[in-house]
Amino acid sequence: MKNFKLLAFLLILFVGFNIDSFAQETLPSVTVASVNYKYLRSVYDNSAAQPVKLLEHRAASYDVKESEYYDDEYEGYSISFYLPNGRVLAAYDKDGKLLRTAERYKNVSIPPAVRSALSNKYPNWALTKDIYLVNYYGDNSPRKLYKLVLENGNRRIRVKSNEMGEFIEK
Repeated sequence: MKNFKLLAFLLILFVGFNIDSFAQETLPSVTVASVNYKYLRSVYDNSAAQPVKLLEHRAASYDVKESEYYDDEYEGYSISFYLPNGRVLAAYDKDGKLLRTAERYKNVSIPPAVRSALSNKYPNWALTKDIYLVNYYGDNSPRKLYKLVLENGNRRIRVKSNEMGEFIEK
């Protein structure tokens, strides 16, 4: 019994000292600096769908100078970012500043404000398709638009809304 207690004590002591040797490695610190913070600040929407946020972050963090096509002689660059249900066409100057974007996303989740406005104005209609468009032009506020297709039985209508749920008449 004494040998068992001694063996258990030594085993616990041995394992205790070796736990520190399996500690996590410290990784180098990563600093993210975005030249295009104004773009992110103006288009960012906390209630936007995940693909929208992902592509907008990719466009904002893209470094033109690190591209294999970079050349000092060119004044601007057009770069496309794709996902299965979204795409962004972004224009950069030679310093990497994001000048404008044209964004299009298909069948992404719509924000609660738009969903609430739809249910209030069209109570018996079902949302079947949606397209989310964002146009960013430098220092101007971005244009955000939802094109929605609603169905009720065999009837179908198309409506447009901004991100706050306000309907846009044709």
